[in-house]
Amino acid sequence: MTPAALREALARVAAVPLVGAPTPLEAVPRLSTLLGGGPRLLVKRDDAIAFGFGGHKVRKLAFVAAAALAERADTLITAGGVQSNHARVTAAAAARLGLRAVLVVNGVEPERRTANALLDALLGAEIDYVAAPADRGPRMLEIADRLRREGRRPYVIPVGASTPLGALGYVAAMLELLDQLPAAPDAIVHASSSGGTQAGLVAAARLLGLPLRIVGVSADQPAAMLQADVRAIVSGIGELLKASPEQVERGAAIDVDDRFVGDGYGIPTPASREAIELAARTEALFLDPTYTAKAMAGLIALVRQGRLTDRQTVVFWHTGGQVGLFT
Repeated sequence: MTPAALREALARVAAVPLVGAPTPLEAVPRLSTLLGGGPRLLVKRDDAIAFGFGGHKVRKLAFVAAAALAERADTLITAGGVQSNHARVTAAAAARLGLRAVLVVNGVEPERRTANALLDALLGAEIDYVAAPADRGPRMLEIADRLRREGRRPYVIPVGASTPLGALGYVAAMLELLDQLPAAPDAIVHASSSGGTQAGLVAAARLLGLPLRIVGVSADQPAAMLQADVRAIVSGIGELLKASPEQVERGAAIDVDDRFVGDGYGIPTPASREAIELAARTEALFLDPTYTAKAMAGLIALVRQGRLTDRQTVVFWHTGGQVGLFT
C-alpha cells in the first residue's frame, strides 16, 4: 500500500481535530555523545501535543471521541489508575466536546489531588474509585447501565483506548513521521503497555512495507502477553481499513522488550531513574516515571550494548505522561 492509499483509507474514518500540527522531531546530540555515540538519535515529541497536556492518548481519543459523537453519546466512561494519563485525556476530550466524563480508577482517593488526579478534577470529571484493576470493567458497565436507565447516552472506552479504532491514531502518526524524514528510520523505540500505540505503528509499517524495527519497551506486562494484545489490535486495524489479512499479518515484527519492568507497573528502577536524569540534563527532555523513563532505559541499554549501530537512524517516540513527575 502506498502512503497516499493509506491516507485515503484513514480519511474514511472520522476523527476530531485534537492533535493539531505535527509534533516536533528533534535530534538529541548531547544525549548521543554521552552514550558514546552509536545511532543517530531523534525524538518524536508527542509530549508536545498542546491539547490536554499532550501525550499519545490524544491521538487515540481523536478517533474514539469521533465515534462517540457519531453515536450521539453525552458521556464518556473509561478507566485507569488514579494517575492515569488516558483518564486525563478522556476527561479533557469530554470537556472540549461538551460531554460528561466518568472515570473509574483503581486505588484510594488521595487526600490531596496532584498531577493527573488534579487535572481530572479541574476538567469536571466524575471519579469512581474501585479497589483493584479487575473491578474496573464491571464497574464501567454498571455505570453505563445506570446512565442509560436515567435516559443518558454513555460511551464506554476500554482502558488506554487501545482498540483498533484508537490505534488508528498511530497509523496516522507513522505517516506524519515519514513526512518529517527523507527516509524511514531503521528503528523506533517507545513505551508499550496496553498495546494500542505499538499496534498502530506495526500495522502502518506492515501496510506500507517498511523494513524497520519497532521496539515496544513494556511498562508492566510480560512480552508474550503484550505481543498477543498487539497482534489482536493489528488484526482489527486491518479490518477497519479493509486491508487483506496478508497485508497486516506480514512484515514488521511485534518486538517487545520486557527487561525494564523492574518490580512492576509505576515502580521506578535504577535504570529508569538514570534515564530521567540523563534526558533532562542533556536535552531538557522530561520523561515520566511510569512509561517513558523505562522506554528510554531500554533505548540506552540497546545503544550501550551495541545493538543499535552508528549506521542507523533511531526514533525514540516520546508518548508523554510527564504530568506524572508531579505526583
